[in-house]
Amino acid sequence: MELEFFGAAGEVTGSCHIVRVNGRQFLLDCGMIQGNRKQEQRNREPFPFNPEEIDAVVLSHAHIDHSGRLPLLVKRGFNGPIYTHNATKDLCGILLEDSASLAQRDAEYANRKRPDKPPIEPLYSIQDARQVLRFLKGSKYNQKIEILPGVEIRFQDAGHIIGSTSVELWLREGEVRKKIVFSGDLGQYDTPILHDPAVIEEADLVLMESTYGGRTHRERSLTHDEIGEIVSEAHHGKGNILIPAFAIGRSQEVLYTLGTHYEEWKMSRWHVFLDSPMAIKASEVYWDYPHLYDDEATKFRRELHEMPRLKNLHLTSSTEESMVINKVTSGGIIIAGSGMCNGGRIRHHLRHNLSRPECHVVIVGYQSPGTLGRRLVDGEEEVRIKGQWIRVQAKIHTVGGLSAHGDEDDLVRWFRGFVNKPPVYLVHGETKSARALEQKLQNEAGTRATVADSGAVIDLTKI
Repeated sequence: MELEFFGAAGEVTGSCHIVRVNGRQFLLDCGMIQGNRKQEQRNREPFPFNPEEIDAVVLSHAHIDHSGRLPLLVKRGFNGPIYTHNATKDLCGILLEDSASLAQRDAEYANRKRPDKPPIEPLYSIQDARQVLRFLKGSKYNQKIEILPGVEIRFQDAGHIIGSTSVELWLREGEVRKKIVFSGDLGQYDTPILHDPAVIEEADLVLMESTYGGRTHRERSLTHDEIGEIVSEAHHGKGNILIPAFAIGRSQEVLYTLGTHYEEWKMSRWHVFLDSPMAIKASEVYWDYPHLYDDEATKFRRELHEMPRLKNLHLTSSTEESMVINKVTSGGIIIAGSGMCNGGRIRHHLRHNLSRPECHVVIVGYQSPGTLGRRLVDGEEEVRIKGQWIRVQAKIHTVGGLSAHGDEDDLVRWFRGFVNKPPVYLVHGETKSARALEQKLQNEAGTRATVADSGAVIDLTKI
């Protein structure tokens, strides 16, 4: 009975861990590695295990850094069930196909630039992505199910995106009984739309994310004040506002925020573009799960019969519609993926607006090292987009209060729900962040915390 760490150990993206019990083995997540070109090249490497020998996958949520290598896993021989929440099952159909489409377009673009070299193949095809859907098995929150002999799981609400889960795992081998909890990605407390992360009271070991260890977000009211000021400044400066946003979670919350401040921020003066086919489809999934909303969002939905209330919202699905946006030089709020600016339509909009000092870029989520979004946050004066060097003269704003991830205080608050203070292994965080949370948990929560190393194996019978 053991746990081995693979992806997102010592880094944020590429979540993937393996549990072995009773001669069977299953994965916790199978996510894409994201970052610069060298980091993303690691996705093409063989898995550090034989996919044909994996009996099942437990998927915490739909974000690509948790689900994005599932098509590769199936392509390379995996043939078992993938257990997840019902909403995640629906979202995976959107995200994985979009991921395949992006990989195909990137390969085509790269091949045009190197016609005399062997062609680059996409990481996986749209058909590979669709194959994954055959293996997905949806479940509800708080429903205990047996997935393998001696292995039961139960999904709890993680409050990160719709359908996101923390996973309780009960393991049984002979006379040995152990309970493991995998936090998945934890959301902030008191955020719009979604419930707070669920309280879990007991575990023998906790596998916990640490994305924002050592950092705290601004109070939400101050975040809204800051966005209101950006909207006002951009209006007076006659510029555009660009918001790189993950298609699932951030796009919906940004729209919700603009809708709830429609009058206060004089949103009627603007044209708001949701320029992401994936985000448009994902918003429909959000709409299909109203029972997962918090009380405030439930009331808002009941009163408006739509979400959000933005009379000037333009949903631009086609490439042609997206290209027309580039003609908008003033009065446009453009929400587009990808959230880290490492692909998708946001790069085209940045190419047209970054050099304009009257424009604003609002960063609303975590930016992985090596991504274009991280370089903008770090204040680089010149960036390369689609082979073109662009001087950064637009104003770059980091608005952490809208992050889908809980900050250090939220993470510690979630852990305090455990009555027995179990030992913790920290994953899904840069080393500095994980080390900071390690100290915080040991000093303030009274538990033994350890930053996980990739390839490390934990004997679960000895915890």
